[in-house]
Amino acid sequence: MPGVTTAIHQRIADELGVRAGQVGAAVDLLDGGSTVPFIARYRKEATGALDDTQLRTLEERLGYLRELEERRAAVLDSIRSQGKLDDALEASILAADSKARLEDLYLPYKPKRRTKAQIAREQGLEPLADGLLNDPTTDPQEAAQAYLTEEVADAAAALQGARAILVERFGEDGDLIGELRERMWGMGQVAAKVREGKEEEGAKFADYFDFSEPFTKLPSHRILALLRGEKEEVLDLQFDAGDAEEPTGYEARIASRFGVDDRGRPADRWLSDTVRWAWRTRILVHLGIDLRSRLRQFAEDEAVRVFASNLRDLLLAAPAGTRATMGLDPGFRTGVKVAVVDATGKVVATDTIFPHVPANRWDESIAKIAALAKKHDVELIAIGNGTASRETDKLAADVLKRHADLKLTKVVVSEAGASVYSASAFASAELPGMDVSLRGAVSIARRLQDPLAELVKIDPKSIGVGQYQHDLSESKLSRSLDAVVEDCVNAVGVDLNTASAPLLTRVSGITAGLAENIVQHRDSNGPFRSRTALKDVPRLGPKAFEQCAGFLRIPNGDDPLDGSSVHPEAYPVVRRIQQHAKAELIGNTAVLKSLRPADFVDEKFGLPTITDILRELEKPGRDPRPAFKTATFADGVEKLGDLQPGMVLEGVVTNVAAFGAFVDIGVHQDGLVHISALSDNYVKDPRDVVKSGDVVRVKVLEVDIPRKRIGLTLRLQDEPGRKAPQENRQQRGGGGGGGGRPRQQQPQRQQRQERPPANGAMAEALRRAGLGGGSK
Repeated sequence: MPGVTTAIHQRIADELGVRAGQVGAAVDLLDGGSTVPFIARYRKEATGALDDTQLRTLEERLGYLRELEERRAAVLDSIRSQGKLDDALEASILAADSKARLEDLYLPYKPKRRTKAQIAREQGLEPLADGLLNDPTTDPQEAAQAYLTEEVADAAAALQGARAILVERFGEDGDLIGELRERMWGMGQVAAKVREGKEEEGAKFADYFDFSEPFTKLPSHRILALLRGEKEEVLDLQFDAGDAEEPTGYEARIASRFGVDDRGRPADRWLSDTVRWAWRTRILVHLGIDLRSRLRQFAEDEAVRVFASNLRDLLLAAPAGTRATMGLDPGFRTGVKVAVVDATGKVVATDTIFPHVPANRWDESIAKIAALAKKHDVELIAIGNGTASRETDKLAADVLKRHADLKLTKVVVSEAGASVYSASAFASAELPGMDVSLRGAVSIARRLQDPLAELVKIDPKSIGVGQYQHDLSESKLSRSLDAVVEDCVNAVGVDLNTASAPLLTRVSGITAGLAENIVQHRDSNGPFRSRTALKDVPRLGPKAFEQCAGFLRIPNGDDPLDGSSVHPEAYPVVRRIQQHAKAELIGNTAVLKSLRPADFVDEKFGLPTITDILRELEKPGRDPRPAFKTATFADGVEKLGDLQPGMVLEGVVTNVAAFGAFVDIGVHQDGLVHISALSDNYVKDPRDVVKSGDVVRVKVLEVDIPRKRIGLTLRLQDEPGRKAPQENRQQRGGGGGGGGRPRQQQPQRQQRQERPPANGAMAEALRRAGLGGGSK
C-alpha cells in the first residue's frame, strides 16, 4: 500500500523533524537487513546523516505504525463483514492516529460475549430506548407498557433493558470516550490505602498508606512502587476521576453528547439516572483500566530509559587497557578469590587467600599477592565491591605499602553480574575446569581491563543498573538493552583476533552461529591477517560481511586500514586520496588537515563519508571511551560509623535515577545525591550532571546508621542546616538509599509542600527510600 507507506514515512519524519526522504531511505535499509549501527556509520548519504538515536526511534515508531496499519485493516474488514461500515465511520477509522483511538472506534462493533444490551435488543426493547432518548416528554412507565411480553414481565424489566441499551451506547461512543479519557488524565489522581492488617507486613510502603497524587505529577519510580505495593497485596489503589464531591463534569459531558437535559419532563429523570449509571458502572471502570495501563506504560518507558542510559554509561566506562591485572573477589569465611590475567585477559594464575575473620592470615595473604604480582608483572589490582570489599581494599593498600617497588594500582570495581557470569554456560566453556567461585575473580579483573568486552558476556538485566526492572515488560526491557549493547559495541569497535563469541555476537550483522564460526576459524587457522579473510568463514556471506567488516579491527594486519573504522568498500577512496596527496595518510595530521573533503566526493561516497574517512585516518581505531582514572577512597573511612557530616570524600557514581545519583564512597553502602543537591542550577535530568562511572567529590550531609542511609551533595559549599537554593524547589521528591550487596535504588514517597533545608532534603529523600524495593 504505497499511500499508507508514504503516510507512515511522513509521520515519522514530522516526529523526528527530518525529511520524509531520509526516513524512506532508512526504512528501505532496515527492511533490507541493515542494522542501525551500520546505517548510522556507513550510509549517511542515504539517510541524510541520521544518527543512531534517531534511527532507534525511527525503528521503534515504524514497528508501532505498521502494527497500527495492520490492526486498522483488520478492523475495517471486521466492520465491513458485519455490513455496518459507512463512509463516515471508514473516514474516522482511517484518520485514527493511535491504537487507543482505533480501539475506541471499533468498540461498538467488536465481537463480544452476549451482553444485557444485546439481550434487550433481542427482546425488542431498542425502540423504547430510542423513544425515551429522542422524546423526553414521553412517560417511561406508560411507554414501557407497550413492550411487555413473556420475556419482559413488567415495566421495570422493560426499562431496565432500555437502560442497558443506552448505557452500552454511551460507553461505546469513540469520540466521547477519547475526550473523557484525556479529561480524566488531566484532572484525575491515584489514591492508595493500606489494606486492613497489612500495616506491619507492608511497612516498607508506609508512606503510601494514605496517599494521593494527580496522574500528571506521578514520577515513574513512584508509579512502579504503588503498583508493586498493590501486587504484594499491601495497598489498595483507586483511580479517581476528580471532582468527587460535586456532580461531575464527566456526567454532564455524557448528557450533553446525547442531548440529555433535566428540564422536568417525564423522561428526564430516568435519562439522567441512566447517564449517571453509565458513567459510574461502565465508563469510569473502563477509563480506570485505560489510565492504569497508561501510567504503567509511562513508568515502564521511563524506567527502561533510565536503565538503558545507565547501562550505556557502564559499558562505555574507561578501560584500563592491556595491562596485567589481578582480580580479587572478596569474602570472609570462604576467603578472597584471586585470579591473575595477562594483558590479553588470559588467566595465568588463581589462588584463594584468607586474610579476614575467622582465619586472619593477613601477612600470608599479602605475601601471596605480592609474589603473584611480581611473577606475572601485575600493574592493577581490581577489587570487587561486595561483602568484605573495604577489608580487602585495606589488604591491597597494605600490599602497596610493603611492596612499593611493585608499583601497583588498586581499583574497586562493580562486581554486579559477576556471579551470573560465573555460573553461565559460556563461563564453563571459556574457563573449563575452573571453580565457579574463581571465575568471579577472573571477571572482576577483566572488567577493569575492558568493561565492554567483559560485560557483554552477561545478560544486561543482570548488571543491576535499573529501577524496578523485575516490574517491567520483559520484551521491552530486553529490546532496549540489547540495542544499547549493540550500539556501544559497534561504536567502540572489536578486535577480530581477541574478541570472544559473546562480543562478536553484538557486532552488526553477526549472529551467534557466525560468531562461533569466526572463533573456530581463528582457532584452527590462526589470527586473521585481513578483513577479506572473513569471507573464508563458513556461512559468512556478502551481506554479513558488508554489515560487520567496518566494526571489526585487525591491528598490525596486512593492510593498515584494517585497523581503522574505514569500511573495506571505501578503501578505493583512500587509495585515490593518497595518490592525490602523494604522501602517507595514516596519522599524518598536517596533510589530512590540508585536504578538502569535497574534492573527493563521487557518485557513491558523499561528503559525510569522506569527512569521516579523513577524520579516522588522523587517529585510526581511536577509542571513543574516556581516559582511565580511579577514585581514591579515604583512609579510615570504611563503614557507616566512620562517616561524619561535613566530610568531603571521593567516590564513584554507581547508578543514576530520576531523583538523583548513587555514589560509592567505600563504606559498603551507596550514598544518595538527591537531584536538588547535584548543582546550584536547576537540574531536570540527573544525567545532565553525572553518569555512571564518573569519579566525583561529594560532601556528607547526613548519616542514618539504623536505616543504613547516607545523604550526599555535589555542592561542596553546602553545610548541614543550610537551605537549598530557590531554583531547586521544584525538584522535591524522589529518593533512594543505598544498599549492601547488591546496591539498589528504591522508590520515592509522597511529596511535601514545604521545602526542608539542604540536609533536611537529604533526610526527606532518604526517609522516603526503601518502600517497595529496587532492582535486584
